[in-house]
Amino acid sequence: MSEEQGIAKVTDIINHTKIGMLTTVNESGALVSRPLAVQEVRDDGDLWFFTGLGTSQVAHIRGDNRVNVSFGKNTEWVSVAGTAEVVTDRTTIRELWNQAVEAWFPDGPETPEVCLLRVDSDSAEYWSTPGGTAATVLQWIKSKVSDSRMSVGESGTVDL
Repeated sequence: MSEEQGIAKVTDIINHTKIGMLTTVNESGALVSRPLAVQEVRDDGDLWFFTGLGTSQVAHIRGDNRVNVSFGKNTEWVSVAGTAEVVTDRTTIRELWNQAVEAWFPDGPETPEVCLLRVDSDSAEYWSTPGGTAATVLQWIKSKVSDSRMSVGESGTVDL
């Protein structure tokens, strides 16, 4: 798979999943994960999320900006590694604002607490299992009968 195809695969999985598990490093050095809805995925793999300035993810990123965001749905998964920054630019917040965000911030994009997290993606690993659960079970049975390693699809690493 070419680099362009790999990037397209990663962005396609993210766009079809929408909710990612953002993992940050807390003050003690432990990994902490929480779900966030991705607002935009750029062609270079950068991710944008809305959150609040008083959240643990903002505090963690300000202390250590290394992050991972994982997405998974049905038979496809992707794990994105990168660095994050807290963005408070109101123009960018207004550009990415949508009705779903209003459920969390009903006062709109001018809410002082609202901010964005931009993940500058360095690399991504993806896994795809065509055919879903039935194909996976069939591959498992085949590997048992033939005493061979199970093959359940494609995977790859993409530099972003």
